Amino acid sequence: MVVDINKEQELVEEFLQKTTLFLGPDKDLMQDHTLAPITEREIQAINHSDPAVLSVTRSKLQAGTNESFEMLEQIGAAPGAKWGDMVCGIFTAKGDLSIVSSGGVLLFAACVQYGVKYIVKHWLNDPDVGVNPGDIFYYNDARYGGVHNTDQVLIMPYFHEGELVAWLTAIVHEGENGAIEPGGMPSAAEQVYDQGLAISPIKIGENYKFYKDIVTYFQNSVREPKLMVVDLKAKLYAALRIEQRVTEAIEEYGVDPVIAVLRKTLDDTVEEVKRRVSLWPDGTIRTMGIADSTLRENCLIKVNLEATVKGDQLTLDFRGSSPEFANRPNNAVTSALKGTLGQLFLSFVWPDLPRNQAVLSPMKIIVEEKSVFNPSFETPNAQSMMTMWPAFAVTQASLAKFLYNSPEKATHVIAPWYNMITTCIYGGVTQHGETVGNLCADLNGMSGGARDGLDGEHSIAPLFAPMAEQGEQEQIEEEVPIIQLSRRIMKDNQGFGKYRGGQGYQMFLTQRGSDQFGFMTTTIGSKFPSMQGIFGGYSAPTYPLCKIKGINVFDIMEKDPDKMVYTTENLMNNRPFEGANYSTHHTGLQYELAEEGEIYIITQGAGGGYGDVLDRDPESVMKDIEENLISKETANDVYKVFFDSETLVLDREKTEKARQVEKES
Repeated sequence: MVVDINKEQELVEEFLQKTTLFLGPDKDLMQDHTLAPITEREIQAINHSDPAVLSVTRSKLQAGTNESFEMLEQIGAAPGAKWGDMVCGIFTAKGDLSIVSSGGVLLFAACVQYGVKYIVKHWLNDPDVGVNPGDIFYYNDARYGGVHNTDQVLIMPYFHEGELVAWLTAIVHEGENGAIEPGGMPSAAEQVYDQGLAISPIKIGENYKFYKDIVTYFQNSVREPKLMVVDLKAKLYAALRIEQRVTEAIEEYGVDPVIAVLRKTLDDTVEEVKRRVSLWPDGTIRTMGIADSTLRENCLIKVNLEATVKGDQLTLDFRGSSPEFANRPNNAVTSALKGTLGQLFLSFVWPDLPRNQAVLSPMKIIVEEKSVFNPSFETPNAQSMMTMWPAFAVTQASLAKFLYNSPEKATHVIAPWYNMITTCIYGGVTQHGETVGNLCADLNGMSGGARDGLDGEHSIAPLFAPMAEQGEQEQIEEEVPIIQLSRRIMKDNQGFGKYRGGQGYQMFLTQRGSDQFGFMTTTIGSKFPSMQGIFGGYSAPTYPLCKIKGINVFDIMEKDPDKMVYTTENLMNNRPFEGANYSTHHTGLQYELAEEGEIYIITQGAGGGYGDVLDRDPESVMKDIEENLISKETANDVYKVFFDSETLVLDREKTEKARQVEKES
């Protein structure tokens, strides 16, 4: 018998080509943040469209995403939906994000291009899956394009007369996803299998209806099955509202203007970014940040950036950052890092540009394999914010140097924003007997950085969603047994500088009405600040997590209310409750059950300061004194400002002398 070796080799190669053991993320796709090449259809649409019609069409599509966002905010069940930690958007047919709702988390949408492009590459022409009008796709696995698995993405194709025109999406930070700890962001995760649902981009419905078996599987995988199904439907109807507005635009102006707008918006953004970068001085800025915890132990994690401008090219080189963690969830997949950078540019550097992914397309972003910004597929990533937000801070600090010397500015030069999730993640059985797991919206009160000529705003908005809300505590108390005994701006919690950063709050948390309820926290910065000041300004102070266990504060307040005080320093230093166990802790806390009336104290940091403290206007220091934002000791020791303690009259002569001595020492 004669064996044809070449024929056998062909058969083997054909078999291997047709047989895939596991279809994971496409490595080349996941590292590519540039736009897909423009298609002949897009060129044709642009050439055949009136610029005036394009302008009106774009406004109509933008209004559609905004309407969808507001609708989802009203009908969504997750805290993330109610308080604006979500976004709605429209992608080109090739999967590039072009138009996003004005409100919400741009970061989410800036990651989703990878998931959409995955569907385009693998399912569009697949005979078993395919893409048809009315199909519903879904995913949450950050390794396919995202931040972490709490963010769940619904994607729908948009067809016109058989032609794929666009993709529509609605994304919500759902929270609970069946992870090893409730609330969806498990700092206890040591492997990806501890992170709960890990949905690769899959079809979960057709003809605008969900597959009941898939929905049942999702519900069976999480602690809050009701939340899962309600928000699936909410995201679907939000996407349908965008679909309706796109259809209306096509009916009024034709399909060509819609296709043209989606592509031309991206190309115009690329050219404008290159023009603006070309105005910056050539040079290199090197900045290093530190993440001081894995949320389980103290650990210095390096975030390294070398930012270089040459002509119209900006290169952000993160090589030299810490290696990946094999068994801690602090790794940030590259899509999360790039989404964070997109959020930075479109919120704090060029907020006047259209909100889309093209802002990063002309930039070069370099990350090392097996680093915290390009980790292996098997490493956990549930707490990616613990490294990607320090990366946000070092990039913001670096860009300030270029912006300061730019002849054109779209906003004030600004010091780094406070960047941590200073709130609680909770889980357990509510006072209504329902099992829940999610996070509080207090994280949306991050403090603003100081600006050139202006102080920062106190606890104003998160760096990832400038238009998000903090929620109503009374509404939270109706749904879950969390009671906030106090939430107020903390004295001396300031990024000191010529212009001070906005100050952060301290929050006293407890629970009432549940026999099984607990808290966890996901914050760093108790040993080393997670962000910086600029031009001589200082970073946020560091604070620990404080706990007072072994008491029921409600009994104390009922029997002896004068014992209850409402500042951290008074409670922790004076220890007014007999028999209580007082402790301090780095700010990462794994989930633990809390008895009714036990107190957890979380302190938010401040925005970064701008400029030398000795250049701060003494009158501004006195204003902070009058508003009880800083103490006399801070005014004297930090700002070298002196005054009469009773009359609060500024002693200018003593202040000037003290500042001169300090400058000469």
